Amino acid sequence: MPQKPTACLALADGTVFYGQGFGAAGEVVAELVFNTAMTGYQEIMTDPSYASQIVTFTFPHIGNTGVTEQDDEAADPVASGIVVKWDPTEPSNWRATAELVAWMEKRGRIGIGGIDTRRLTRAIRQQGSPHVVLAHDPQGDFDIAAMVARARDWQGLVGLDLAKEVSTRQSYRWDQGLWEWPGQFGSVPEQTPFRVVALDYGAKRNILRSLAQSGAEVTVLPATASAEEVMAHDPEGVFLSNGPGDPAATGEYAVPMIRDLLEKDLPIFGICLGHQMLALALGAKTIKMNHGHHGANHPVKDLESGKVEITSMNHGFAVDAQTLPEGVIETHVSLFDGSNCGLRMAEKPVFSVQYHPEASPGPQDSAYLFDRFAEAMRARRG
Repeated sequence: MPQKPTACLALADGTVFYGQGFGAAGEVVAELVFNTAMTGYQEIMTDPSYASQIVTFTFPHIGNTGVTEQDDEAADPVASGIVVKWDPTEPSNWRATAELVAWMEKRGRIGIGGIDTRRLTRAIRQQGSPHVVLAHDPQGDFDIAAMVARARDWQGLVGLDLAKEVSTRQSYRWDQGLWEWPGQFGSVPEQTPFRVVALDYGAKRNILRSLAQSGAEVTVLPATASAEEVMAHDPEGVFLSNGPGDPAATGEYAVPMIRDLLEKDLPIFGICLGHQMLALALGAKTIKMNHGHHGANHPVKDLESGKVEITSMNHGFAVDAQTLPEGVIETHVSLFDGSNCGLRMAEKPVFSVQYHPEASPGPQDSAYLFDRFAEAMRARRG
C-alpha cells in the first residue's frame, strides 16, 4: 500500500508535488531554485545567500555524508528548505557528527523527499524560479488552495533587501584560516598581516578564512556600516561579501558608502552580491535572471588571460555588462550563458567576481584571487 504523503510543494501556477517530509514540520514560502553540486549540501544550506530560497538538489544522494559543525558557513541554516529525490539515509563519513534529518529538525528547516527533481528542474529552467510553498505535516493534512494562494501572493526577491537580515549586528575580528588535515583550522600568518575590513552582506565563513589565510587581519562590519566607520579601522583593503536579495535594494545604503571608499584609493575586492554592489557603485545596473546560477560546476572564462575556470556560483541577479561605464573592464563571463562574471577598474586596484573563489568543498580554481587582493595591498605598502 502506497505511503501517505507527509509533505507537499505547491507552485504559484498551481502545480503540486507530493512527497515524504523530514526535518522540521511546518510551512514556508520562498523562491525555488535548483543546485547542481554533487557535494556540499550543508555549506549550501548555511550559505546566507540562500535566504528566502528553497533548494532543489539535482544530485540524489543528499545526506549521505551527514553533517559536522566545521562545515557550517553560518551559525544556522539560512535556506528555507530543501527538495531531494531520495530520502536522506544514514550517513557514512568519518567526519559526520550528526544526521542531516536530525540537524534540520533541530534547526527548524523543512525537507521533502521522493520528488522527481529532474521534472522540477526542467520546470524551473523553462519557466524561471517560481514562488512556492513547502509544507511538512506528519498527518498529511494540506490546504492546497491556501498554499497556492500564499505562493501567488508572495512578493518575491525583486526589491527585497535581505542583507540586513543576515548581516552581523556588530563588528568582530576574524583570524581563523582554512581547514587543514587532520581536522583543524589554520590561522593568520605571523608576518605583518594586512588590515582588511569586510562588509558583511551575508558573508560565508570560508570567505573570511580565505582572507585570513592570504595574510589579512580581518575586521567584519555590518552591511549598513558607513564609510567613516570603515575608515576608522585604518584598512589597507576593503572586502565586499556575498549575500542574498535584490542588489538594487541593498544598494540604497551600500552604494553611497562604496562610492565614498572608491575615493580613498584602497584595494577593493568583491564577491557575488559584493560584485553587484561594486558594479552599481560604478554606475552599472543589475538584472533578475530567469533561474540564476547555482552549482559547483560553472565554467567561467577570464577574458584577459583566456583561462577557463570551473567555479561555484549562487546568484539570481547579475550585472548587466552592457551598462558598465568607461574605465570599468569586464574581466570574466559565464560560458553557460555569456552573463557577466567579473570586472575591474582600469586605473585602480578594484575588482570583483560573480562566483565564489573560496568554495568549500570546491572547486578551487579561483582561489588565487585572494592572493591577487593581497598583492594589491602589498603594492600599496610599497
